[in-house]
Formats: sequence, C-alpha cells, structure tokens
Amino acid sequence: VTMRKKTWLSWSSGKDSAWALHVLRQSTEYEVAGLFTTVNATFQRVAMHAVRIELLHRQAQAVGLPLHLIEIPYPCSNEHYAAVMADFVAHARNDGVCCMAFGDLFLQDVRRYREENMKGTGVEAIFPLWGMPTRELVREMLAGGLRACLTCVDPRVLPAELAGRELSQDMLDGLPPDVDPCGENGEFHTFVFAGPMFTHSLDIEIGETVARDGFVFADCWLRGDAATHQSATG
Repeated sequence: VTMRKKTWLSWSSGKDSAWALHVLRQSTEYEVAGLFTTVNATFQRVAMHAVRIELLHRQAQAVGLPLHLIEIPYPCSNEHYAAVMADFVAHARNDGVCCMAFGDLFLQDVRRYREENMKGTGVEAIFPLWGMPTRELVREMLAGGLRACLTCVDPRVLPAELAGRELSQDMLDGLPPDVDPCGENGEFHTFVFAGPMFTHSLDIEIGETVARDGFVFADCWLRGDAATHQSATG
C-alpha cells in the first residue's frame, strides 16, 4: 500500500478551497490532514473574505480537520508576509507535511508566487482545481450541494447589493459577461456554510453590509450568536 502524501490545504473559508478539499478527499495520492488560513490580526478575520475567526473554527469542525491560523498584521508588507509564511512552511515540514494545496484556478502569477515560496522547502505546492473551466466548475459545485454566500463584492464590476446573497445559478447567469463565474479575478469572495465536504451545515445569518477599501463586505455569524457579535467594522 502506498502512503498518501500528507497535505495541508489553504482554507480561505470560500467555495474554491472547500471544493479543493472535496476533490482531494477523492484522490488516492493525497491525504488532507489539516487546514491553514491567513488571518488579519487587527480585525481577527480572514483576509479579503472578512469572515470571523469563530466561523472558520466552525467550518473546520464541520469538515473534521485541525485548523492552523497564520496571523498577519494590517497592513502587511510583502517581506513580512513572506517571512511569516516561510516560518509556517518550516513548521509544516517538521510535522511531516509533504504538500500544501491551494484552490487557485487559473491566475498564473499567483501560482508562480506560491511555487516560488515553496522552492527548496521540501513541501510541494499542489493545485487540485487548476485549469478547470470556471463556469462548469461552479455549476458542479452547486449541483454537488455546495452552498455559499457572498461576503465581499467589488462594486466596480458587480452590484453592491449582491454582498450577503447566496450564490446560485440564477445569480451566476445574471453576471456581466466579463466577470469570472468563480470570482477568480477578485470580483467576489464567498463563505461556504454547507456542502459534501461538511458533516453538518452551519446555520448562519447575514448581518450588516459595510463599504471599506473600495469593496463591499457583508458580515455573517451563526444564528443565535447575534447577541455577542460586534459591528462589522473588521
């Protein structure tokens, strides 16, 4: 029996990383043993997705994997980010990790950047969804039972009121033709609350919507947590 390669998956809280987990779990080559997420230390949220850390932990419980948080300051220089990531990769290697998986779809410069960072570390960067046509990919996700809401929208390319809405085929069919159906160019970011990679779905509520740094963010939290949630400034 060949041993499957111990893999940690970059987990953004969104649909692409969740689907990458689903795909990897069907592979005979890789064994996903953990998730890792870069979080904004100032706001205690996922960078760009603006998802609360508490929700990340709930997702990790629902997929049954340990979660490793990588805290970065805000703002964060490229040098600082690279140093933090280098430490983390070394930590992973010491833990027997052979591969780090990313949900990137087609941005060549992003892939190159990740591969450069891994060079010489003994950890290989893998991209289980790479090159899949995004329109078919997102259709497959939705047909497979994945459910996600939009937590971040770029109002320059999409209507701001899509922030907080659930991802659906109808919504996708109504997107402007130059918008990638998976939001791979940063048009939107998502938070997954149900899907075949989860043992149970998360019951979430959408909170207030705020505009910051040129983007529109919708806050979300677990139903019943409204009493403890703070304003969506993070």
